Amino acid sequence: MASSQTQELIDEKPSASQSSRPLMIVVSAPSGAGKSTLCNRLVDEFPKILYSVSCTTRAPRGEEKDGEQYYFLTKKGFKERIKNGEFLEHATVHGNFYGTLEDTVLYAMEQGNHVLLDIDVQGTEQIRNALARLDPRHPIRRGFTDIFISPPSAEELEKRLRGRGTDDEEVIQKRLMNAKKEMAHASEYSFQVVNDDLETAYTELKTVIRSALEM
Repeated sequence: MASSQTQELIDEKPSASQSSRPLMIVVSAPSGAGKSTLCNRLVDEFPKILYSVSCTTRAPRGEEKDGEQYYFLTKKGFKERIKNGEFLEHATVHGNFYGTLEDTVLYAMEQGNHVLLDIDVQGTEQIRNALARLDPRHPIRRGFTDIFISPPSAEELEKRLRGRGTDDEEVIQKRLMNAKKEMAHASEYSFQVVNDDLETAYTELKTVIRSALEM
């Protein structure tokens, strides 16, 4: 469990002096490192940490609603927003566009929330480049906190991927190759957490966020 001090730092409603210091927390990791589990626990435990709602051009699935799981845009509308420089990051996946709007993140932060983005190293690099163009006093630039989650070793990562029992050999090898490329960027992140033991890693992740809040 979080210490009471950590809990207060993350969950408290910002005072006037703190209102410009909510965080935009960017978390990256290779597949199998436990990123989704750790991020989901943060969101479940701390009401003030919210997932950013991304935009996509794919059609809604099942009971998905616009503005909840995603903001659903036409390809024309998405491209117009790219042209206008409205995205912090965007990518094309299986023929559909996905991206994070600056206004979406800023609005959530202005409400006193910390915004969590679960994205890859390429998306994080796009965000860094976008933030470099913002005023140093801009809330998103001030609150930017990037964290890389690593497995304890390449061998342990392969063990975890095989332990899932859901991927064939070709997919596993592709994930391992991508993981090697992604882990080469770990040193570019302000914070790194090694997920050897889930509980220890989660405690360390909360400590990192507390440190970012106190900077």
